[in-house]
Amino acid sequence: MSVVPSQRVTRPGWIHDEIPNSNGASSSNSNNTKKRVANWMPIFVVLVVIAEIAFLGRLDMAKNAALLSDSFYQFTSSFPPVGDDEVGSGVLGLDRSSEVDGCEEWLVREDSVGYSRDFEKEPVLVAGGDQEWKSCAVGCTFGFNPNKKPDADFGLPQQPGTASVHRSMESSHYYSENNIASARGRGYNIVMTTSLSSDVPVGYFSWAEYDIMAPPKSKTEKALAAAFISNCGSRNFRLQALEALEKEMKIDSYGGCHRNHDGNVDKVETLKRYKFSLAFENSNEEDYVTEKFFQSLVAGSIPVVVGAPNIEDFAPAPGSILHVRELKDAESVAKTMKYLAENADAYNRSLRWKFDGPSDSFKALVDMAAVHSSCRLCIYLATMIREKEEKSPRFLKRPCKCTRGLETVYHLYARERGRFEMESIFLRSSNLSLEALESSVLSKFKSLKHVPIWKPERPESIRGGDEDELKVYRIYPVGKTQKEALYTFRFEGDAEFQSHVERNPCAKFEVVFV
Repeated sequence: MSVVPSQRVTRPGWIHDEIPNSNGASSSNSNNTKKRVANWMPIFVVLVVIAEIAFLGRLDMAKNAALLSDSFYQFTSSFPPVGDDEVGSGVLGLDRSSEVDGCEEWLVREDSVGYSRDFEKEPVLVAGGDQEWKSCAVGCTFGFNPNKKPDADFGLPQQPGTASVHRSMESSHYYSENNIASARGRGYNIVMTTSLSSDVPVGYFSWAEYDIMAPPKSKTEKALAAAFISNCGSRNFRLQALEALEKEMKIDSYGGCHRNHDGNVDKVETLKRYKFSLAFENSNEEDYVTEKFFQSLVAGSIPVVVGAPNIEDFAPAPGSILHVRELKDAESVAKTMKYLAENADAYNRSLRWKFDGPSDSFKALVDMAAVHSSCRLCIYLATMIREKEEKSPRFLKRPCKCTRGLETVYHLYARERGRFEMESIFLRSSNLSLEALESSVLSKFKSLKHVPIWKPERPESIRGGDEDELKVYRIYPVGKTQKEALYTFRFEGDAEFQSHVERNPCAKFEVVFV
């Protein structure tokens, strides 16, 4: 009897199945085969699941890599190398100090976008007469160049692309255009006045012009105070204040108003013989503080002031000046003058700053003038030109920060007030604080053996030692006025500082050293 061969049929989900013939000859083999298939099935299912997971994992990795590449713009080079265990991890990885340090090198490279204008080769050009200064931190030229449009010029109107500048050292009470709002309304782009709120302040003070730290001399005059007042039509109450004080004490008047003394004298040398000097301005305007006040400081004669309502900001030390804020104050100021005149210890304390040195706030104020106002105008213009260029797409693509693991390194910039070029400063997210900013700034400038810009100007007695004695007085965002920088601006704690850094990538700061 012939035997019919068994038939093999392949079915989905099975390896194979044997179909027995009519007499059941393959029944035993079929049972054995089914047992073997049942034994292998769990292993097969596991392998399929693993394969699917691996495939999905590769898709996620590709997706994440694409997202990461979009989040960081790279100019020419890749992110700092990572360890073997982090190959392919991009900016994410283990939080290791060496790798975070690598962020700094990478940021210096990636954030260093070149500017289109080199101010050393193409200096800032201001139309107008020649100006005198020893040096300037940026290329700066005053004069006329028929082949080049000036960056700025004095007066109105100006051609497009040339900033109009208003400069004056007179009181706005006499010249209304010296009021900043009025000047802006007339169309001036840059205001230079005695106001510390102007774009480029031009004050009456400087270490070079006034020997402020000259030692005081013995007071030999019988009169308590001297006055040099010639404008008898002033727009404040200074003549009434003079009359009120004359009722209480003897005052020698050398000017045209209430003159009782020969006025043909050296003013500063004359003031040195008096205990008090009447530094009466012709108007009461904030920041309008003229040579009358600073000559009194040079002479070592306590200034009695009618003038700027914020004159205390200009005082070399607490208790070193007397202020007649309103006419009614003249009586109480007269009592204080007589008290000091009769009590040597109290009087000498008012002049103690001559020996101990003035306050940091006073030094920070006067140090500003160590850079000529014309040079400061050029720095202001160059900064404006660069800030405009920094709004272009290639600058906006700078990374400005770098993340490794849980740590982010922020790239900031800082320069000394009166300088132009910036230095790189790095802060980490684990210590993004005002204290860390000051510490990093000091560390950076000390490493550069930085010499403060006021060093050649200050009197030797308050010049300080070597660069290791650098002391930060203020750090503030570039663009703040000197009024804000020295007196009104403060970050309200670390949170506000952190917010500023996040809102202003590659944030730039100025620092005032004292």
